[in-house]
Amino acid sequence: MTSIAIVLSIAGAIFLGAMSPGPSFVLVSRISIANSRLEGLCAALGMGAGGVLFAVLALVGLTALFQQVEWLYLLFKLAGGAYLVYLGIRIWKGALEPLELNSSGFRKTGSLPKSFLIGFVTQIANPKTAVVYASIFAAFLPADPPPALLYLLPGAVFCIEFGWYSFVAILFSAHRPRAVYLAGKSWVDRAAGFVLGALGVRLISDSLR
Repeated sequence: MTSIAIVLSIAGAIFLGAMSPGPSFVLVSRISIANSRLEGLCAALGMGAGGVLFAVLALVGLTALFQQVEWLYLLFKLAGGAYLVYLGIRIWKGALEPLELNSSGFRKTGSLPKSFLIGFVTQIANPKTAVVYASIFAAFLPADPPPALLYLLPGAVFCIEFGWYSFVAILFSAHRPRAVYLAGKSWVDRAAGFVLGALGVRLISDSLR
């Protein structure tokens, strides 16, 4: 396979994984619909940055450390699961709190750096992603890949993760989804909190098997 074909194959596999529903999707959509499109895009940027971190870890072989040192991998998964449970509880508890909106109809207390950080931490909360990246790279990369290919892959991962979640942010920050959210905020927030908490509990339970 040529370098372009390899990158396209890896990109396709990662894109399918990014599109699968999970905590990242729930979080970006909620930030976009509850706060603003710009904050949703900042969260998407955090997702892209987290994807680059995992891609680099996979390429330099640090994911092998997770597999060899089982307690370290377990610790990372438990911490990630606990973080998702914490996010879920916070969103659930805030379900009945009214939103203070500005003249544009968006939340007054929004923070772009905070949205980026939440997106980044949520992306890296599941270290299984790094292992998935490593598996995809191992399946498609040649035994001795050219350096240019290794440099291209983190950028490709960023474009996929940021691109997909930017689409999610733009979609859910549109007028109609926001109107639906504002009309049923308590139920939407409880649903989002429950999903994030359940995903965190599942990650913890999978870690302890």
